[in-house]
Amino acid sequence: MKKTRFILTAIVMLIGAQAMAQQKEVKSETTPFKEYNVQQADDINPFNIFTGWGLLLCAGDKESSNAMTIGWGGLGTIWGRNNMVTVYVAEKRYTKKFMDKSPYFTIMAFDESHRDVLRYMGTKSGRDGDKAKALGLHVAYTENGTPYYEEASMVWECELMYSDVFRKENMKAVPSRLYSNFPSGIHSFYIGRIVKAMKK
Repeated sequence: MKKTRFILTAIVMLIGAQAMAQQKEVKSETTPFKEYNVQQADDINPFNIFTGWGLLLCAGDKESSNAMTIGWGGLGTIWGRNNMVTVYVAEKRYTKKFMDKSPYFTIMAFDESHRDVLRYMGTKSGRDGDKAKALGLHVAYTENGTPYYEEASMVWECELMYSDVFRKENMKAVPSRLYSNFPSGIHSFYIGRIVKAMKK
């Protein structure tokens, strides 16, 4: 009888421990982000959202990913969709290989207290080490497995719709001058559809 009671007690304790572990795991994955509708947001100006100290572009999966600071981009309407975003990545950037193979990518904004994140991400290469780890950022993932950082103040998850590379033969005066002395190479552009928008 005592042996049976001991076994039952052990089983109850084990089940309780597993439940607590699951609660902790769920709790660690929760973030203060709330989803919102980008088409109804009155605080987004397509003409200056990419200016200032920039936004962060991230692509990859749960195995590996990389992020970089971006200052070029556009928002608008194409193919009957008014939730479209275009970003640009130069051919020598480490992030490009992730953009070329990922079906989704994220764009993130950071508040003033994290300006160092954007500075670091814009000056260091992921080829030299894990930039997120070096900054102490916490990587989270959307339901589609797209990486983003919990420290961001805003996150857009985008489904890739189209990509291509700028062609020298089609360039006029301004881009021709820029790329004549641009060490990172010609940019590719990526058009994505915002499928999830979150902010704190």
